[in-house]
Amino acid sequence: MPRKKKFPSESFTSMTELVLPNDTNTLNNLMGGRLMHWMDIVSAIAAQKHCNRVVVTASVDNISFRSPILLGNVVTLKAKVTRAFSSSVEVRIDVDAEDVPAGKKLASNSAYFTFVAVDQSGRPIDVPEVDPQTDEEKELYNGALRRRQLRLILSGRMKPQEANELKSIFDIK
Repeated sequence: MPRKKKFPSESFTSMTELVLPNDTNTLNNLMGGRLMHWMDIVSAIAAQKHCNRVVVTASVDNISFRSPILLGNVVTLKAKVTRAFSSSVEVRIDVDAEDVPAGKKLASNSAYFTFVAVDQSGRPIDVPEVDPQTDEEKELYNGALRRRQLRLILSGRMKPQEANELKSIFDIK
């Protein structure tokens, strides 16, 4: 039976947090671990919306901290599924920080998380395909296979010469 297709917009999830003293380090900056926790939550919700299943975090791509998020900032996290594979989905998360009193907003972070949908016994289960609509969604969808192959190579689950999508980038024979 063919898998149902869903639009990325159907999985869109937004979450807003206020950076409080308990969320900060000794420099009054948001702790990286707290931000990663929030990113995991918002992306898991997006993945569940797409899959209509319980999902578990399978991998997290590089998270770079461009600039500190300060005590009192409002943090907005936006996530949506970019592509689905047989039982997994890739989710893109974008993080903005806002100093509301000063009227300043900055793009702070972005990352890709991968989730696997599981059944009641914890076994992987098929997920709906993604049907990208906008140019941005199509670009993210097209890049997802390369990102997936790179993740598999880095985890030792794929040999570089098997990564067809990466061969042109790395000149692999």
